[in-house]
Amino acid sequence: MINFEFLVPTKVLFGKDTEAEAGRLVKEFGGHKVLLHWGGSYVRETGLLQRVQAGLDAEHISYVEFDGVVPNPRLSLVKRGVELCRREGVDFVLAIGGGSAIDSAKAIAYGLANDFELEDLFMHKVTTNAIAKLGAITTLAGTGSETSNSTVINVDTLDTGVEYKRSYNHECARPLFAIMNPELTYSVPAFQTAAPGADIMLHTMERYFTQERGAHLTDALAEALMRTVRTAVPEAVAHPQSYEARANLLWAGSLSHNGLTGAGVVGDFACHAIEHEIGALFDVAHGAGLTAIWSSWARYVIDACPERFAQFAVNVFGVTQDFSNPKKTGLRGIQAWEHWCLSIGLPITLGELGIFPTDAELTAIAKGACAARGTEKIGAFMQLGTDDIEAILRMAQG
Repeated sequence: MINFEFLVPTKVLFGKDTEAEAGRLVKEFGGHKVLLHWGGSYVRETGLLQRVQAGLDAEHISYVEFDGVVPNPRLSLVKRGVELCRREGVDFVLAIGGGSAIDSAKAIAYGLANDFELEDLFMHKVTTNAIAKLGAITTLAGTGSETSNSTVINVDTLDTGVEYKRSYNHECARPLFAIMNPELTYSVPAFQTAAPGADIMLHTMERYFTQERGAHLTDALAEALMRTVRTAVPEAVAHPQSYEARANLLWAGSLSHNGLTGAGVVGDFACHAIEHEIGALFDVAHGAGLTAIWSSWARYVIDACPERFAQFAVNVFGVTQDFSNPKKTGLRGIQAWEHWCLSIGLPITLGELGIFPTDAELTAIAKGACAARGTEKIGAFMQLGTDDIEAILRMAQG
């Protein structure tokens, strides 16, 4: 186990009707004028927006509405949000929604607290530890952005028409509070339940597949979380108003990406780097993009440590251990993962995802994955250069 630092300062309010406490929490953390930021019609049509506004009114806190968030949130919208905040004197940004809304709100908060071009932040030309006050009300279990230090944005460049999906990670981006009511996720459709559920799994698996040894408690926590998600996603898909399934997914989403399941190990995150390039190029759902490539990544790297894959197979998917052949056990675990993905309607190849990259696009994805990290190789379980990434993508074509 390596040295690590673990800090999650976000105050979590979890359970039924907790959205009614938004005004109290904004006041507690010193907010005076709030930007309410969301996407889609759900927030208004279900009365959630009105309940949040009532809580703010009760605390005599003014607010400004700003909607328009889309999956794979765009920097162009973020910039309009920053302008609105400055014009209206906003000092607190409150996201209402899933990971896209929360990440968009984080980017607005970065823009509000700094005077550089936000492109430079997400293209890693500048750094900062300054961000405006920020809170989140979660309506979808998945990215864990409500307690994580990560912000992912599509940098849409109007001059070239090219989009880059980029992230900026800093502890300052952890929201001051996160309101998590599982009932707010009841109406999430099956695919939007399954794909973010896979993202929860992958956030954990990217840390779990490591060459570090001896982090037995971290391993056990990760395995328990993955087993929980493995059963909760199909339950939530089949029974959308299962409070138990929705609650476990919502909590797992936060724990999978707040650093807990990576304490004491070196994470990999090669699949995330590759999927970000796929997502920017084809605008696919993030979780589905991950499931479309993970099996191919796994089969490509399994020889780096077949015992780790065997442990995953046995402890997460209940595969029978073949002590004489850990690779065989590990491969059965990969197959069990594929069966799980297919059972909840997620792709395990790029073709099933509905995209068919050309050779030029495969090369661009591979080069972009490395360029986004500023390195010639990505990954820690097994380091991958552009040739390796292209080989994995070809395997993933199906």
